[in-house]
Amino acid sequence: MIRHLVPALGFVVLLTGGAMAAPFCDGAFDSGRFSFGFSVGGKMSAEDRDNFDMMHLRQQGVDATRVERWNGCIRAFVRKPGGGEEMQFFEPGTYRPVY
Repeated sequence: MIRHLVPALGFVVLLTGGAMAAPFCDGAFDSGRFSFGFSVGGKMSAEDRDNFDMMHLRQQGVDATRVERWNGCIRAFVRKPGGGEEMQFFEPGTYRPVY
């Protein structure tokens, strides 16, 4: 009985593991945006948007070296006080940390 249960349980874990990889960055933060068809200037490029996000994070005291949109979140590479970098995630628009 256990011989059949262990492989079946392992198979279930493999199937559900990918869905649980990053549940905090599923793009749910983008659902509250509205567009009225009016804009000033052209559409922002990905590089401009990343620079804009880095500017906002730095205004909040986050010492980010690189910023990019990743899977619905803002992924920032932040300098640690003792040296090195760590990856942190933030909510687009509000720039609140996502844990």
